[in-house]
Amino acid sequence: MDTITAGNWKGHLGMGLAPRELEATLLAADELSAKEIARVMGIAPGTVQKRLDDARFKLGARTVRGLVLEAFRRQIIAPACVVMLAGLAALHPIIDDDPMRRDRRPPERKTELRQAGRRSEEAGLIAA
Repeated sequence: MDTITAGNWKGHLGMGLAPRELEATLLAADELSAKEIARVMGIAPGTVQKRLDDARFKLGARTVRGLVLEAFRRQIIAPACVVMLAGLAALHPIIDDDPMRRDRRPPERKTELRQAGRRSEEAGLIAA
């Protein structure tokens, strides 16, 4: 499946939107205005509005926000960081270094401290 990346979003072609409609939708998802999208795409702001209107019609959305949400719901678009996170998640078993599972001290050190604590408690009880 072919993809387009624009801004911080990645879109899939062949799922109902034309390439330029998809590109405009991705940039709208990145919270760019029509003028900013026009600058990035190298077209007039009116043409951007036409692309977004066509995409909205195809997905049955009333607003640009609705267009972005519907495209996301249908998995036409996804945040690019999710793709990167999925790749990292796939590598996680290979790396096997989870900082959330790491203890601050090695287990043998904790055991030594517990034993030393017990000894001091016992000594305190005997001295009293």
